[in-house]
Parts: sequence; C-alpha cells; structure tokens
Amino acid sequence: MDFFVGIKGKDFVLVCSDTSASQSIISIKQDEDKIVPIDDHKVFCIAGEAGDRVNFSEYIIANVRLYALRNGTELNTKSIANYTRGELATALRSSPYHCNLLLAGYDKETGPSLYWLDYLATLSKVNTGGTGYGSYFTLSLFDKMWHPDLTLDEAVAMIDAGIAEVKKRLVVAPPHYILKVVDKDGVRVVKTV
Repeated sequence: MDFFVGIKGKDFVLVCSDTSASQSIISIKQDEDKIVPIDDHKVFCIAGEAGDRVNFSEYIIANVRLYALRNGTELNTKSIANYTRGELATALRSSPYHCNLLLAGYDKETGPSLYWLDYLATLSKVNTGGTGYGSYFTLSLFDKMWHPDLTLDEAVAMIDAGIAEVKKRLVVAPPHYILKVVDKDGVRVVKTV
C-alpha cells in the first residue's frame, strides 16, 4: 500500500510519499514520514514492511556516516546508490529486505540525481520514478509532463496532479502525503497534502 514518487528538476529533486502506516487491512497511523534523511543533501524514500524499512535504512545510513568519519569525506549520491544496491543484492541471497527505495540527492559537482531501487537489487538512474499502486497512475503523467528545465513550481504542480489522479482512481488511496525537496540548500519540507 506504500506510495512514493520523485521528480528530478533542473537544480533539485522533489520527492513525495504517503504518510500511512498500515498492517494488512488495519490502519495504524497517518503521520509516518517515509522520507528518511541520509545526510544534509540526500534522502531515501522507502516503502515496504515496517521492520525491513527501518532496519535497512538505518543500516545504510549508519554505514554511510561511518565511511564519512573514517575517510573524512562524504559519499556522493551515485556511490550511496551503488552501495545500497550491493547490500540489497547480498541480502537477497540469505535474508532479503522487502523494501523498495528512491534515493534523491544533490551533489556540488554533478547536481541533482534520482535513483530507483527495488527489493531485487535493481538500480536505475531516473528522471521520474516511484513505486506502489499509486505510481501506476502517476508515472505516465510524469513522463508526459517532464522536461529537463523543470522548475520547482512545475514539479509541485506535477505532484499535485498525480495525487489528484491517485485519489480519484485508486480505491485504497492514502489520505495524506508529504513533499520534500533536495537542492543546494539541503532538504526541506515543501508542503503536506
């Protein structure tokens, strides 16, 4: 039931996630933030079983911070994406993590980037990405509307259109969403819906 999407713009990445926490047909709470900060300029959008989601994201974040402490330099977004993919692939052979991720980041050298990863350790650099039932309705809309010089206001309008489509067409649509932007100034909440 988890749903998240991301859009890479000219100088930012905008991510949106639902805020529902549920188990089977039971709604547990409606204020869960599934957009997890890795450092000042990178975030995971993570979906899946609650235990796997929390355990895996904390493991990756701790190891990224350990690397920065040991080596005196932070990993860039591409390096974190490849490290995450490697850990998913290793776990796949023994005790897999059932979680899908979007990694959004901003690096001074390369600018914004967005990576999509799934529980089978598939890694893809994308301009728009997402997962969950809601992404069935939003990704085609985003493909039609996306262009390389996308502004933040245009990206927010795209997300709003996607959320409206999900609420209109998906029977089990989550009621609440949070939007965060990652850019040269760091990570911040744009709005909640």
